[in-house]
Amino acid sequence: MTISGLNSGDTAWVLTSAALVLLMTPGLAFFYGGLVKGNNVLNTMMMSVIAMGICSMTWAVVGFSLAFGGDPNPMVGDLSRALLMNVHSELWPGTRIQ
Repeated sequence: MTISGLNSGDTAWVLTSAALVLLMTPGLAFFYGGLVKGNNVLNTMMMSVIAMGICSMTWAVVGFSLAFGGDPNPMVGDLSRALLMNVHSELWPGTRIQ
């Protein structure tokens, strides 16, 4: 399966959304930290940071494949690229993925 090209507007929107989510995580950590007693603040904030790490790993394991995998139906891809397997620059002509 090859993709004819990437739309720069779509790519910019995905990158902007990802940046906003990454900025949201420390804000949520500070919010949760303010809801607990002083001796539990660090633990509560670290749980938010660890949850962000788990979500990032889950995206790399299955999320990328479900978003950009094969085409069994129009809404969700398949698991052909799970664990970022079979991701080559030939699939994305016109880009600089190395």
